[in-house]
Amino acid sequence: MAISIIAMMVLAACNQGGGATAGGDGKAASGGSAQTSSGGGDGKEIVIGFSAPLTGPQSHYGEDYKSGVQMAIDEANEQGITINGAPAKFKLDAQDDAADPKQATQVAERFVDAKVAGVIGHFNSGTTIPASKVYEENNIPNISMATSPVLTQQGFKTVFRSMTSDSQQGLVLGKYAVDKLGYKTIGIIDDRTAYGQGLADEFEKSAKAAGATILPRQFTNDKATEFQSILTAFKDSPPDVIFYGGADPQSAPMVVQMKRLGIKSQFLSGEMTKNPNFIKVAGESAEGVMASLAGVPIAKLPKGPEFETKYKAKFGKEVQIYAPYGYDGTWAMINAMKAANSSKAADYLPKLAATDMPGITSDHFSYDDKGDLKDVAITVYKVEKGQWVPVESLSAGAQ
Repeated sequence: MAISIIAMMVLAACNQGGGATAGGDGKAASGGSAQTSSGGGDGKEIVIGFSAPLTGPQSHYGEDYKSGVQMAIDEANEQGITINGAPAKFKLDAQDDAADPKQATQVAERFVDAKVAGVIGHFNSGTTIPASKVYEENNIPNISMATSPVLTQQGFKTVFRSMTSDSQQGLVLGKYAVDKLGYKTIGIIDDRTAYGQGLADEFEKSAKAAGATILPRQFTNDKATEFQSILTAFKDSPPDVIFYGGADPQSAPMVVQMKRLGIKSQFLSGEMTKNPNFIKVAGESAEGVMASLAGVPIAKLPKGPEFETKYKAKFGKEVQIYAPYGYDGTWAMINAMKAANSSKAADYLPKLAATDMPGITSDHFSYDDKGDLKDVAITVYKVEKGQWVPVESLSAGAQ
């Protein structure tokens, strides 16, 4: 009996010891040392993390963003790119941060544990900034949609953008509102998020420098739907224009309530208002509203119409706003890995910083030493007959 027990113990040790155990298909289990399961190492499967609001009132932004990222990954897999000395298989690990800073940090820590090769996202400035600290501490390159100037002012080496910053967009838009549109008195409302407040601050500085009179700032939040008390401050002496720093779940009901109160000021906002959902919710009140968006209209870019055609064929829907930016950011990361022949951050990070590629959103998708985009263009759009129509494209150097 003693001999039998010893034999059983030896057999058990053989089954449990050393490397990973084999699964039913003969492949190593996910917790083992097989190269195909590696995210940032020298394996064939390269995992790229993605995070944005995929639930809640901003989920339409996140889903659009995600579609562009997935499209780039699928195309890269179809091309059979060689990285780490073998054909690479890119895999997207998409996580919902619900536009919540705490949840975003948890997602970032999850990506660290999963050893992803890089991260596309997050979407909101309020989620990206705290998550970026986790990525910097763990040397994980991340390319986000966040526009707050604070993001790249942290001095992190792993931080990059897919879109112009608020300082770039606010500078151009504030000057344009005063010098070109002729607005002399300006009312400003923001939603107190890192994005909304940041964009409003930069717009105010630029408009004030151009000679406009700025009325006392009004505030709301990114969950509000009632704005009558705020708007009443503008009712007796309406400004030439009301600028809103925030997203369409608030800007759409806001313009409806403006019309109800008889406030005839021009309504102007940023890219999170410039989307079909705003028009759908605001209805007739959307007519005449103006909003800015980074880049030039996609139809005017060399690869824009081709991208729109492929996107619609793949997803059965029209391009909204953020898909092209997610697509360009993902390709910037993949191209950097390709140039370095490695998915290790230490190897491809310098190549990413030196990116200069023809993209969908820019003919020269490239970064400065902070991770901000060098090629800065802003297009102003206006709602005409239920459609966003480009009015004018403006350019400015990186700030």
